[in-house]
Amino acid sequence: MSDNTPNAAGEPGTPEQPQTFSDAFSAAMRQSNFSKVNPDETPTFSGMLSVVGGVRGLIESFLPGLVFLVLFSLTKELLLSVLVPVGVAVVLIVIRAITRAPLTPAISGAIGIALTALLSIVTNRPENNFLPGILINSGVILVLVVSLIARWPFVGVIVGFIMGDHPTWRDDALKRRALTFATVVWVIPSLIRVAIQVPLYLTEQTEWLAGTKLITGLPLYAAALWITWLLVRRVYTKPTTVVEAP
Repeated sequence: MSDNTPNAAGEPGTPEQPQTFSDAFSAAMRQSNFSKVNPDETPTFSGMLSVVGGVRGLIESFLPGLVFLVLFSLTKELLLSVLVPVGVAVVLIVIRAITRAPLTPAISGAIGIALTALLSIVTNRPENNFLPGILINSGVILVLVVSLIARWPFVGVIVGFIMGDHPTWRDDALKRRALTFATVVWVIPSLIRVAIQVPLYLTEQTEWLAGTKLITGLPLYAAALWITWLLVRRVYTKPTTVVEAP
């Protein structure tokens, strides 16, 4: 049965079109931190800082892992070392709630920390605190490489949805090359993490796992984002029109 309910002007209303997956995905990408990579702006430290959540984002990213590293290095107590970071994550959520900041980043981080802590406790293996991260990075490598082989570079898909030119960006040779290279750039951080952490995991080097996770985490993410920003800016910035004086 069609909806012919009159609108404010007394005319039959137009049925609302259902939102497609493409529309929903595009909207989600535009609300993400990645959408803050504005091709009309030159990458700056402050701009990069805002993309990773500002100073608060940096603290929330580093603090739980740093607490684990310090506690385990000093005590070698598994339960204490994994539960205290969970408590820290909960405190960060409370602080966000009090200051009326968005809760989603802190909640998602706390869930991840709690799950890795649970895995370590259940298996009684402290190195399993880092197993999910290794598996996630391995999955990222697989997805990105498959997208490159299929000639649908993943970064290109994301940027295309954000910029509103998906899938026509593939018809532009310059955009296609730049976004393919950007996808290769994003493979490198995950590849470095897996290459370093798998041997450490297999040899049960928990302290080194914690330390290398901090070093290869946000810094490599920021570096990949910086390069991507430069590439996107190069192919999406509108050329300046020069108007000659009469």
